[in-house]
Amino acid sequence: THRGFSYTNQPAGSEFQAIPFIKGGISVNMLTSSGVALRRSCRVKDATKLHQVFSSIEVNGGSSSNKTYTSNLKNNTISIKKEKSTAARRKEDISNNVRDSKDNGDNMEKKTGSRKRMPKSNKRKLEALETLENKHKPAPLPPKKSSSKNIRTISSPKAATVAAAAKVVIYASDLNKISPQNQWIDLEIASSELRASATLTTGQCFNWVVVQRDDLNENKLVNSDISSSAWGSAHETEWIGAIQNHVLSIRETSTTTMYRVLHGRKDNVTTILKDYFQVEVALYPLYQEWSENDERLAKIATVIPGVRILRQNPIECLFSFICSSNNNIPRITKMLSSLRERYGRRLLEVPTRIRDESKNDDSALLGLPIAIYSFPTLKELQAATEEELRNMGLGYRAKFIIQTRDLLLECGGEDFLMTLRNQDAESVQNELLKFSGIGRKVADCVALFSLDQSSAIPVDVHVQHIASRDYDPTVLGTAKSLTPTIYKRVGDLFRDRFQSYAGWAHSLLFIAELPSFRDVLPDDIRVEMDVWRETELAKKAAAKKKKKEKTSGSK
Repeated sequence: THRGFSYTNQPAGSEFQAIPFIKGGISVNMLTSSGVALRRSCRVKDATKLHQVFSSIEVNGGSSSNKTYTSNLKNNTISIKKEKSTAARRKEDISNNVRDSKDNGDNMEKKTGSRKRMPKSNKRKLEALETLENKHKPAPLPPKKSSSKNIRTISSPKAATVAAAAKVVIYASDLNKISPQNQWIDLEIASSELRASATLTTGQCFNWVVVQRDDLNENKLVNSDISSSAWGSAHETEWIGAIQNHVLSIRETSTTTMYRVLHGRKDNVTTILKDYFQVEVALYPLYQEWSENDERLAKIATVIPGVRILRQNPIECLFSFICSSNNNIPRITKMLSSLRERYGRRLLEVPTRIRDESKNDDSALLGLPIAIYSFPTLKELQAATEEELRNMGLGYRAKFIIQTRDLLLECGGEDFLMTLRNQDAESVQNELLKFSGIGRKVADCVALFSLDQSSAIPVDVHVQHIASRDYDPTVLGTAKSLTPTIYKRVGDLFRDRFQSYAGWAHSLLFIAELPSFRDVLPDDIRVEMDVWRETELAKKAAAKKKKKEKTSGSK
C-alpha cells in the first residue's frame, strides 16, 4: 500500500495495476505472482460489493475504469478458489491415506513389535502440498493500532514481562473528581470500635475495592506498599464499594472512620452505614472480656483493634457464599462481579490507572474505567438461567443458585430470611441447610454475617488449625474429614471460651492468621505459628512416607 493505492501482483508477464486503498475496513482479494488468491479480514467480503465500491471511486481525477478489472478479479478469484479447493481435497485424500498407513503401522507394531513404514510416494506428495500451501500463506498482518490511548499492545517478551507486572488501581485523586460537591462525613466511631482495614476485605464480603491514597504527601503515605495477598488490607486506608443503590468511599483515619457519597441519595447514609457496621454493639468491652479468657487473643487484640462483624443484606450474603465454596478470593470476586454486571443495576463508572509494579516510582498510565453495579435483587435474579450462569464461569454452582433462588421464592424471599434474625443459631443453620449448595460452614457464614447470629462459628481449615493448636489438640481425633459432630465440637471450643459474641472473637483470631496481618503481630505469636506449621508439615510428610512404605511392602 502506497499513497492510497494497494498494488496487487498479476500472473507473470502482466503489468502491476493500482487499486484504490479504502480505509475503514474494506479490503480486496489480492493475487500473488503464482495466481493464488489471498483474502484479508474485511467488511466488504464479496467481489460484487467490492465492484460497487470501486465503480463509485475516481482514480487520478478520472472516472473509475476498474469495473472491467474488478470483474476480471472476480472471475480469477472464482477460478483460483476452485483450483485451491481441488488441491485441498487432494491433500485431504493423501492425508487420509497417510493416516490409514500410520494406523496400520500401529496395529502391526502391536502384533509384531515392528512399525510399518509410510509409503514414500504418499509422504512426498504430502510434503509437496504442504510446501505449496505454506508458500501461499498470507504474510502476518502488522498489529493494529488501537484508537484508544488506554490500550497497549504487547509486541515483545520484554513488553509481556512489563504487562505481567502491571496492576490496575483506583487512585483517590481520581475519585475526588467524582461528585466533588459531596463532602466527607465523619461516622464518629473511635478506632478501637471500628477499623475498616480489618473488616471490609477479610472474607466477610466481596464488594469493596482498595483505593490507592495518592493524595497524601510522600512522608504521610501509609499504604504505599500494596499487599500482594488476596486476603486483608492491613495497611490500606480507603475503599470504594456499593451498598444498596449507593456507591461510597470509606476512609479510615487514625482516630475515626469517614465516608463520602459518590453515587446515590445522601439521605440516611449515616444510618445505613451504622447498621451495616452494627455500631450499636460496643466492641471495646468485648475485647476486654475475650482477653481475660484467652491470653493469646489478648496479645492479638492490642495490634488488631476494631474488628467488627458486618450486617449484610441476606440475599447478597447468601448467594455470595454459595459462590465461595471450594473457591479462592479472586475467583469469588470475579464470579460476583459477573453476577452484578449481568443482573444488577449500573451505578457508576470509576477511572482506573495501570501501574507497573516492577518500577519503584508511582507513575501510572490512565486505564479503562470500571463500572460498579448493585447486587441483583431476588426479582432481578429471576431472569437468570443455569446455562447463562455456567457461561459466566460459575460452573457447578450455577445449579445451586437457580435451585436456591426458586426455593427462596417459595419460602417468601428476603422477608423469610429476615425472620431468621430472631431465631436461635441451631434453627437458623437447619433452615439454611435446606437450600442447594449450602453446607454447615456456608450456613454459619450467612448466619454470622447477615442474620445477627453472633455465636455462629464458620469452621474451615484455618479455624480447625486454631482450635487444634491453641485449645484442644485432640479435637479432630482420628477423623480424616470434618463430620457434623467434629464441626460442632470445634465451634463449641470457641463458644465455651468466649461466651458473648463468640463468632466475633473467632473472626479476630481468624484475621490474625491472614498473611497481610502477619507483620503487625507480636514476634512470639509469629514464631509460635511458624513452629506449629512446620511441625504439622513434618507430621504429614512422615505419614505419607509411612503409607508409601506400607504400600510397597504389601506388594
